[in-house]
Amino acid sequence: MIEVTVDLGERSYPVLIGAGVRHELAHYLPERTRRVALVTQDGIGWASSMSSDARQTTHMISKGEAAKTLATVEMLCEQFVAAGLTRHDTLVGVGGGVVTDVAGFAAAVYYRGVSVIHVPTTLLGMIDAAIGGKTGVNLKAGKNLVGAFWQPQAVLCDTEALTTLPPRELRSGLGELAKYHFLTGDDLEALPLEKQIAAAVAIKAAAVSADEHEQTGVRATLNYGHTLGHALETTGHYDLRHGEAVAIGLVYAARLAQMLGRIDEARVAEHVRVVARHDLPVSIPSSSDPDDLVAVMRRDKKVTGDGLTFVLDGPNGVELVSDVPVDIVIAAMKQLRG
Repeated sequence: MIEVTVDLGERSYPVLIGAGVRHELAHYLPERTRRVALVTQDGIGWASSMSSDARQTTHMISKGEAAKTLATVEMLCEQFVAAGLTRHDTLVGVGGGVVTDVAGFAAAVYYRGVSVIHVPTTLLGMIDAAIGGKTGVNLKAGKNLVGAFWQPQAVLCDTEALTTLPPRELRSGLGELAKYHFLTGDDLEALPLEKQIAAAVAIKAAAVSADEHEQTGVRATLNYGHTLGHALETTGHYDLRHGEAVAIGLVYAARLAQMLGRIDEARVAEHVRVVARHDLPVSIPSSSDPDDLVAVMRRDKKVTGDGLTFVLDGPNGVELVSDVPVDIVIAAMKQLRG
């Protein structure tokens, strides 16, 4: 088992990575907890093995991004009331990023805030969604536009879950993992998967500790590849998982950075190699509309003014870049369309 700490002073918490760590749940529940509300989905099947001395109820949400709505959060909160959950009790999100996003937001708003522990069951959840306290749901206008910063008590990344993931779901997680390869310059590909997960968690934990509420731009670098990725997810039905969309976004961000003179062609090729190594897409769907994508990008949470904002590679590494010209944004899209 590997333990990484997200250092937030009195609100610091551990992230455990290893086989069987879900069975450690009881050790991380706050002492005052009398009831545990498990938020999960059909097919995960771990609810019965998440045991503690507290009374336990299970609350199911639908699968997919369609479940990330205010209506789902309202439904859960109504169920929590019916189950007798108080502000002294604890929510446990067991599932992928949809579950931890929804459970975390529900925890942030129910009784104005109750404790939450995350047990991510996907690679994507383990290295990104469950860590850092960013919770939220979608609006028609875009992803994660309604949410709250609400840190968990602990995150239990049980790698046994990865042995049962469908191949495409695992590849989706590898798309998100590819992002971390470019954030520090470390060769994460050389590590076994459990240590890659721990390294990614450590990178994210350091960014969260330095910039919990995304005030300085440090944490925004974790969104590398996400500006276009989120736009693809929002604007069309391209049959893309989140990690697949991020993979395309990474290659696009590299091409955009090259067109802005920030990196050379060899660095773009490195992005393509890392992404393609996992059999992930490297081109924008040919049916995409650049104008629609730009319209969504203007609503991206990183935007601070009238221009477009991206996280881009460059001579100082990956960093936040504002006021990127729209004509270059569109030209880079056209170069990458499949």
